[in-house]
Amino acid sequence: MTIDILPAVTPEDLRACFPVIRELRPHLSGPEELVERVQRQFDQGYRLLAARADGAVVGAAGYRMQETLIRGRFCYVDDLVVAPSHQRGGLGARLLDAVAALARAGGIDRLVLDTALDNLFGQRFYFRYGMLPAALRFGKVLD
Repeated sequence: MTIDILPAVTPEDLRACFPVIRELRPHLSGPEELVERVQRQFDQGYRLLAARADGAVVGAAGYRMQETLIRGRFCYVDDLVVAPSHQRGGLGARLLDAVAALARAGGIDRLVLDTALDNLFGQRFYFRYGMLPAALRFGKVLD
């Protein structure tokens, strides 16, 4: 089976991504909310790659190029998800490789992402991919 990884740009592309994105972001109410939020994030440099098999989206990677004083220039991976039916086949690594190639083409040599402390399967995948923990992020909901 051939899987193509291409940018998701149009509202139709984004709607097609909703079922797989919802695996990672279950709080999203529906395809229209995804379209609205991603289109807003486009203005902030967010980009989305969709992995398609037989026309259906089976994986996605959302990312943005950033620069901070602590890290310099880097590529932040906001979202990485593969449909359960396509996990353990290397698609997650292919999506990260595609993001890494885009980052390198832009002169960036570092990928960064966050994962939940209890996401042990994700952490194991990131270790196998060659990523190492570099920080512990803290957060607070503002009243």
